[in-house]
Amino acid sequence: MAVVSAEEHAELVEQIGRLEAELAERDRLIAELKEQVVALLAKRDQNSSNSNLPPSSDGPGAASRGVRPPKKRKGAQRKRGGQKGRRGAHRQLLPQHRVHDFVDYFPEACERCASALPHTHDADAQRYQLVDLRDGALHVTEHRRHGVTCGCGHTTLAAYDREAIPSSPFGPGLVTAVAMLTGVYHLSRREAQRLLRDFFRLTVSVGAISKMEKRASEALVSAVDEAKRDVEEAPVKHADATSWLLAGITMSLWTLSTTLTTVYRIFNDGRRKTIRVMFGNLVGILVSDRASVFGFWEMALRQICWAHLLRKFVSFAQRDGPVGALGRELLDCAALVFEYWHGFKHGLLTREDLAAWMRPLQLQFEAILRRAVAANKKGLSGSCADILALREAVWTFVVHEGVDPTNNLAERDLRSLVLWRKRCFGSRSEAGLRFVERIMTVAQTLGKRGRWVFEFVRETVAAHLEGRPQPSLLAA
Repeated sequence: MAVVSAEEHAELVEQIGRLEAELAERDRLIAELKEQVVALLAKRDQNSSNSNLPPSSDGPGAASRGVRPPKKRKGAQRKRGGQKGRRGAHRQLLPQHRVHDFVDYFPEACERCASALPHTHDADAQRYQLVDLRDGALHVTEHRRHGVTCGCGHTTLAAYDREAIPSSPFGPGLVTAVAMLTGVYHLSRREAQRLLRDFFRLTVSVGAISKMEKRASEALVSAVDEAKRDVEEAPVKHADATSWLLAGITMSLWTLSTTLTTVYRIFNDGRRKTIRVMFGNLVGILVSDRASVFGFWEMALRQICWAHLLRKFVSFAQRDGPVGALGRELLDCAALVFEYWHGFKHGLLTREDLAAWMRPLQLQFEAILRRAVAANKKGLSGSCADILALREAVWTFVVHEGVDPTNNLAERDLRSLVLWRKRCFGSRSEAGLRFVERIMTVAQTLGKRGRWVFEFVRETVAAHLEGRPQPSLLAA
C-alpha cells in the first residue's frame, strides 16, 4: 500500500474541493437552464385562452393549430346568423325631407270598370327607395305606386314596374363604397356600418353590408378573368403565397403578379396539384422562391429569388465554426450579385458587362456550395444541395430582359392581405373568399395602372345590374 505524504494529501484534498465546486456550479447552471426552458415553453404555449394576451396575438390559423375554443355542450351548437325567435332587423325608409328625387306611378284605368283615372297622389302610396352615393354625398330616389279611387268606388293600385323600380334598395355607388371600405380599406363590417351612420346618417344592417359585398363580387367576375388572362400570358411573372383563414381553418392564399397586373387566389391547400390551375399554360418566366411546389415549371424558365437566398446565407453566417465560415463566403457572393445588379439598373453596366462580371462569380458561388455539401453539416449541406439542384434557375435574370433577381414584387402584393388577415382573421364563407380574391385583384391592378378604383367598380356594378357590357379592367 502506497504511502501518501502530507503535501500530496493536501493537494488531493484541494483538487477534490475544486471538482466539487465545479460540479456544484454545473448543477446550478443546469437547474437555471431548466427553469429557463420551462419559462420559455410556458411563454410559447400562451394564447388568449390561457393568459391575458388579446385574441389578436394568437396569429393566423390558431384555431386549426391547437388553440381551440372550449368544447360546447352536446346539442348546444347553433347555426350562424339570427336564431329562431330573434326579433329581426328591418330597414326603415328615410323621411320625405331626405329624398332628392320622386318617381310616381299611376294606374291608367280602373280594374273594375275600365274607366280612365286621374293622376291623383295617394298619401298611403307604396314606397320604394334607392339609396346611392353621388359625388361623395348620399342621394335618395323614391319610387311611389299610387292607388287611385274610381267613381265606381274601386281603388286601383299602379302596377309594379320591374324594369323601372330597382330590386335592391342600394345603388351601385353605395355598393362600391361598401365593397371598398371592407375589401380595399379592410374595415370590419361593423366599422363600415358605423362609418355609414356617422358620415351619411344611413343605417344599414351587417347582413345588408354582406349582400352588397356579394353584389360587387359577382359584378367583378369578368374583370378578374381579364386579369387572369393577362398574367397567364405575361412574359415574366412573380408568384408567392401566405396563409388565409376560412372560419378558423388555415387556407393558402396565392398571388401571381406582373408589374401592371395582380391576381389573387385562395385554395384549400398549397399543394402542387391544387395550385396548378392558377398558372394556366405555363407561359413565360416565373420568379419565385425555391419551394418544390413550383416543380411543374420548366427550370430554364424560372428565377429563384436572391432575397430568399440572402436570408438563408445570413442564417448560416450567424452560426459558429465551419458552417458560419461557409455562410459568410456565400453571403459575400450574394453581396456582389446585388452590387453588380444595382450597377446594371443604374446604367453603369451593360447587359454584356453584367453577364461577363457574373460568370466568374457564378463559378465561385457553385464551388462554395459544393464544399458546403461535402462538409455534411446539419442545417447547411441539405439546403446547399437544393440550391445546386436549382442552379439553372439562379442566374436567369442575367441574360433575360425584364427579369428581376428578387421576388419582392409578389411579396409587396401580399403585404396588404397579410395585414388584413391579422385584423380580421380571414373569411367566414366561400362567398367571402371569392370577395377577397376579386376586390383585391381589381384594386391592386387598377392601382398599378394609376386608375381610379371607385369609378371602375361603380361602373362595373351598374353595368352588371343593367345587363350591359362591362368596362375593361386593362384598358388604358
